[in-house]
Amino acid sequence: MSHKPPYRADHVGSFLRPAELLDARAKFHAGEIDAAALRAVEDEAIRGVVKFQEDLGLQGITDGEFRRTFFHTDFLLQLDGIEEQGGMEVAFQHAAGKEVNFAPPKMVVTGKVKHSKPIQRADYEFLASVVSETPKVTIPSPTMLHFRAGREGISEEAYPDMAEFFADVGKAYQEEVADLAAAGCRYLQLDDTNLAYLCDDKQRENARKRGLDPNDLPRHYAGMINDAIARAPADLFTGVHLCRGNFRSSWAAEGGYEPVAEVMFNELKINAFFLEYDDPRSGDFAPLRFLPKGKIVVLGLVTTKLGELESRDDVLRRIEEAAKFAPVDQLALSPQCGFSSTVHGNDIELEQQAAKMRLVIDVAKEVWGTV
Repeated sequence: MSHKPPYRADHVGSFLRPAELLDARAKFHAGEIDAAALRAVEDEAIRGVVKFQEDLGLQGITDGEFRRTFFHTDFLLQLDGIEEQGGMEVAFQHAAGKEVNFAPPKMVVTGKVKHSKPIQRADYEFLASVVSETPKVTIPSPTMLHFRAGREGISEEAYPDMAEFFADVGKAYQEEVADLAAAGCRYLQLDDTNLAYLCDDKQRENARKRGLDPNDLPRHYAGMINDAIARAPADLFTGVHLCRGNFRSSWAAEGGYEPVAEVMFNELKINAFFLEYDDPRSGDFAPLRFLPKGKIVVLGLVTTKLGELESRDDVLRRIEEAAKFAPVDQLALSPQCGFSSTVHGNDIELEQQAAKMRLVIDVAKEVWGTV
């Protein structure tokens, strides 16, 4: 196994699904194969994506999220008391200027939230059995159970007192994190769209319409994430990825990190922050001035939404710009998001995906002398 994280070249977690996996998933949903047959195809595909990552030289290795349909639902629906009820309409925008019609699934709390069984353990154990580097697990942030629906999406019968809801969510996550840690996991990333959405004026107004105060939410959500990892072992390296939406090369939110940066960097008890910085909608690097010593920002300077490869010189220049606000030894590099946050994947090719990861690794070696 490699040295421990943080790594100078990293990635958010998901990769484009191979055709044979997409075909097997379609057959499973059509009733043509059973769950065991689907899992066997997933296992083989994961072996392939592990080899892909390790051959590139990455040291934090995921399963590509190959067992998931959406980055969040497959996990959250395994908690007791959670149901999927339709979607939250969002006007996703594409780099080509078109609007993409998509309503991300909305998680609704219909009963008491409980962690009645391990969720990721079997998937982690398989991943750990086929890697020679560090296995990395990605799970959705607990804030995904609150922001998209607000109080309306949380049963008043189950939770007349919201404090009890937040306590139960924290306990459920603590039990899952403890189970993963007991299995050997030492690199965990939480994927959070909501802190990034709170940087977008339209999303902030939508939050107000759902009865939420966008000025209070950054501190509240920092508390939720801290509760989730409150009992994690000291040697568990944790990261959080702030995402503005990632569906078929489109996005849902815009805006720089200023509204959340001070609270996020200083109150979140997280080791690393994976931040999207691939285009002007992400704002400038000034919010990095709040980064305290001992924490890492992984700069998402290489986009997963477009196939065109970034210029090495442009990436180097942007790292230099970021280093004006945070020490370069507290910075790292990655793509801005996953290549396939949903099973659909972004509108790029497999070789373009590989070229972008090679660029991340080559630049990391040039800047920091290591990956």
